[in-house]
Amino acid sequence: MSDTTLTALALGLLEGLTEFIPVSSTGHILLAGHFLGFESAGKTFEVVIQLGAVLAVIGVYAAKIGRTLVDLPHDPHARRFAGSVLLAFFPAVVVGVLAHGFIKEVLFESPRLIASMLILGGCVLLVVDRLPLTPRHHDAERFPLPMALGIGVIQCLAMIPGVSRSGATIVGALAFGADKRAAAEFSFFLSMPTMAGAFAYDLYKNRDVLDLSAVGEIAIGFAAAFVAAILVVRWLLGYVSRHGYALFGWWRIIVGTGVLVALGAGF
Repeated sequence: MSDTTLTALALGLLEGLTEFIPVSSTGHILLAGHFLGFESAGKTFEVVIQLGAVLAVIGVYAAKIGRTLVDLPHDPHARRFAGSVLLAFFPAVVVGVLAHGFIKEVLFESPRLIASMLILGGCVLLVVDRLPLTPRHHDAERFPLPMALGIGVIQCLAMIPGVSRSGATIVGALAFGADKRAAAEFSFFLSMPTMAGAFAYDLYKNRDVLDLSAVGEIAIGFAAAFVAAILVVRWLLGYVSRHGYALFGWWRIIVGTGVLVALGAGF
């Protein structure tokens, strides 16, 4: 197995393992690519393996998605649930389209910024996890529409690499009164249109520079991300219900600090 293939496998696993936990998959992938010297033309590899994670969460919730779509014409609850997810998705559409160039060309090229955001986000997770919050919402499918919109606005902070899309949405949901399990589950539901939209828009914006010559490595990364993400999605809800989010906060702080030290040493 070549070094490039091993790198593709490692990055695919990293994407799948970190996409749905609040540690910033984008930050981890960009930092790993920086230290491994890996970069694909038009970010083709990074874009396609993210689709593997999208399909994983869709697969896990396929039955729920199917029931909701069937019930939409006659079930107000199904329409409200679908509407809350789309409403939460809308702010990311606006900010993503308006700031796409700045995000990709400036923010994505700053390892120090990413590491700093990992540390800051870790501190936020630790603080929020310890707050004596009293949950008022225990079902991710029944979040009020204003609450869903608020979570969507907070999700836009994740346009800064290192913040974490799942971290921003989970912290937002917790702050608005969700319990830990419902916060994580709503983050899963919101990830579907958000990540699918980001994938489609990235693909469109990079259509002239996409490099599909390394199809083998892309396929390996895609498959690794898909399998790893399925395992994480199935495990995460039970874990956070019992233990909260402190583990992920400490992980972010340790990784971010390690990266800053390495960058300071000239790596």
